[in-house]
Amino acid sequence: MLGTAPEAIDLAEDRGKFAQILAELGIAAPPHGEARTLPEARAIAAQIGFPVVVRPSYVLGGRAMEIVYDADDLETFVRTAAEASPDHPVLIDRFLEGAIEVDVDAVSDGSDVFIGAVMEHIEEAGVHSGDSSCQIPPATLSDDELDEIEDITRRLARRLGVLGVLNLQLAVKDERVWVLEANPRASRTVPFVSKAIGVSLARIATLVLTGRSLAELAAEGVLPSIRTSTGISRTPP
Repeated sequence: MLGTAPEAIDLAEDRGKFAQILAELGIAAPPHGEARTLPEARAIAAQIGFPVVVRPSYVLGGRAMEIVYDADDLETFVRTAAEASPDHPVLIDRFLEGAIEVDVDAVSDGSDVFIGAVMEHIEEAGVHSGDSSCQIPPATLSDDELDEIEDITRRLARRLGVLGVLNLQLAVKDERVWVLEANPRASRTVPFVSKAIGVSLARIATLVLTGRSLAELAAEGVLPSIRTSTGISRTPP
C-alpha cells in the first residue's frame, strides 16, 4: 500500500493511542475518554463535564457525531454512535464552547512537511467541516497561534509517520491551541486549498507516494522554497 502505513493510520484513529502521542509531544487536547457501554459513557461524561462531543471511531464524514449537553440525551447518542461503528469504542470529548475551529491540510514525506493552508472556520466550533465555511488566510488568529499550529502539524506528521496528505483539526480558545483529531488522508478541503494557494496538493502527495522528497520538489520549482528543518512557510506563492 502506497503512502501512510496502516499502523500509522491506526495511531491516529485509535483515541487511546493518539492521546498517548499527544501527551508524549506535550500537545494539548480536550479531556476525553472511550466507552463501550452506557455506564462507562455516563462515568466519562460525569468526569470531564458537559457539554461533550459523542462520536464513533473509524468512520468518515462526522457520521453519528453529536454534541450532548445533559445526561438525558447521552444514552440516545451513545447508542447511535455505537451502531455506526459496533466494533470500536465510542469517543467522548469535552466540547470547547466558544472556540475557533481550525483545519490544516498538509503533505509530509516522513521528514519535511508542506503546510498547504491553515483554515479558520467562520462558524463556531461544533459545526462539522463538511457543513461549515472557512477562510484562507485566517482572519483572527495571531502570529503566535499560527506558529504553534504549524509546529504542531509538523511534529504530529513526523511522529505519526505520515507519508502523503494529513488533515489536522484544532480549536483555539483563550489563546490556547487544542488538537481535536488528526486524519492521515485527504480531506474535502484539499481541492479548495490547492486552488487558493496555486499548488496542487494531490499532485505533490502523489509524487511523495512514489518516493520523491519535498526538498527535491522544491529544488525543481514544483513547490515554493522550503526550510527543511521546519517545513514550509504559510505564505502562499
